[in-house]
Amino acid sequence: MSASHHPPEDLLLAYAAGSLDEASSVLVATHLALCPNCRHDVMHAEAVAGELMEDLVPVQLNGAALESALANLDAAPVAVSRVAAKAVDGVLPQPLRDYVSGELVNAKWQWKGFGVQYAPLMTDPSGNKLGLLRVAAGVRVPHHGHSDDELTMVLSGGYSSELGAFARGDIEFADEEVKHQPVADEDGPCLCLVVTRGPLKPTAIVASWLMPLLAF
Repeated sequence: MSASHHPPEDLLLAYAAGSLDEASSVLVATHLALCPNCRHDVMHAEAVAGELMEDLVPVQLNGAALESALANLDAAPVAVSRVAAKAVDGVLPQPLRDYVSGELVNAKWQWKGFGVQYAPLMTDPSGNKLGLLRVAAGVRVPHHGHSDDELTMVLSGGYSSELGAFARGDIEFADEEVKHQPVADEDGPCLCLVVTRGPLKPTAIVASWLMPLLAF
């Protein structure tokens, strides 16, 4: 299978370069496990980067170069599952399994309102949050905007929003300009992997009692 909605090109290039934040890297790696087209693009980008490195002219390093390089490695974002070649059986592709202790049943779900649950997985050093969002069939997530970028990838089921219809492997990218209301498909619950880089912003039409749904 191949997804219909993919990560922005700059995210794929950052992933290939190893400079993408950890939370987003996990989501991109999970997408690559299900999308051969993006997997090919990342492999191509890595190959081009390798050729460019071969053309670099060697330079003389001072005595502190090794110490500096090791310090930079410690501070760099974690490279997650470089190009994930295959998806494992079941809902969770391999790049995601370590973050859920191997099985979906191990996720620590939090109630976020009628038909909506959220399971936090990690917060990376940059403050980006990675979590699972499970929405019951036909349930509407409150209408909201964003204070920063949000990435949502479908793991099972599907949903629709103002930006289109999304199924397994698809990614919806929402920035500060996007206001939307995801609605889970009627034929079953929708499970998503979500990266939030800032708090969600309620819109004027969101009732106060729905606010807990936006606190990821």
